[in-house]
Amino acid sequence: MESTRSKIINLLSTKQDTYISGQEISNQLNISRSAIWKHIKELEKAGFIIEGIRNKGYRIVQSPNNVSENTVQWGLNTKWLGKSIIHKESTTSTQHLAHQLASEDKEHGTVVIADEQTQGKGRLSRDWYSAKDKGIWMSILLRPTIPPYLAPQLTLLTATVLADVLKESLNLVPKIKWPNDILLDNKKVSGILTEMQAEQDRIDYVVIGIGMNVNHEQQDLLANIQSKATSLKLVSGKSIDITELIQKILEYFEAAYEEFMNNGFSNIKEKWESYGYRLGESISITTYHDVQKAVLVGIDEDGALLAKFKDDEIKKIYSGEIDWFGNEN
Repeated sequence: MESTRSKIINLLSTKQDTYISGQEISNQLNISRSAIWKHIKELEKAGFIIEGIRNKGYRIVQSPNNVSENTVQWGLNTKWLGKSIIHKESTTSTQHLAHQLASEDKEHGTVVIADEQTQGKGRLSRDWYSAKDKGIWMSILLRPTIPPYLAPQLTLLTATVLADVLKESLNLVPKIKWPNDILLDNKKVSGILTEMQAEQDRIDYVVIGIGMNVNHEQQDLLANIQSKATSLKLVSGKSIDITELIQKILEYFEAAYEEFMNNGFSNIKEKWESYGYRLGESISITTYHDVQKAVLVGIDEDGALLAKFKDDEIKKIYSGEIDWFGNEN
């Protein structure tokens, strides 16, 4: 459930240039004027600057620049995604916490955000270093009404969302490396981890984890990944407002998810392939039993990788690692 404080933030954010009276807040939220005053004081303690004038009401003049439940919800233009936000200064993993919340019946659209992860993880249980206050470490809890075999499409959907945000909001040129990496200048800037709890014919929940290097300097990246990882700041040359970037991601994600649920995967497939990294080039595919050479063709409607092998047969690849000769990336 959305908290009363979040509802107050949302009300004030709809009238950023005008005042909203205490009586109007009281009527809309069905709480007393004294309760409103207490919530306003708590928001001020959290760093919001709120102007209150007798016979006019309240308005937020300035929000704090740190990431928190309140700052992300202030001005967040979504209908359901992020109405419940759990923020932690430090946690082992936002994925772990999101799974825990899902088991407690936390609602669809809940978002978990951390300033730091001490045991962040990526695909294939690889470690993901999550520097404090430098990036986006976030998990989204969903309860989609799709069959379990279509869940991989959500990873590809998320990749297009991140690519769109970087392109349209930051004027960068992202590429998507199948299945879950976002690249800038041939280096990884973001990764996606999709996990689910499901029965044979239905999904209980899906947790989509997003890790993105935002304001890292070169020395903030671990030595063993500096040649293949980057950050938005290193590429753009400027610091990025992490709160605003999270809001953009959530807004774009909600729109893309609704499009997917209403109209299927076709439009997402087309968009993914427009961002696809090295489509039409020779690749190596490492699966659990061998390594093969093939040409990267695209992705299938079910989210599988399409690769053309030496006999011109196009096959679907559902799991594995892809690479390029010489390991340029």
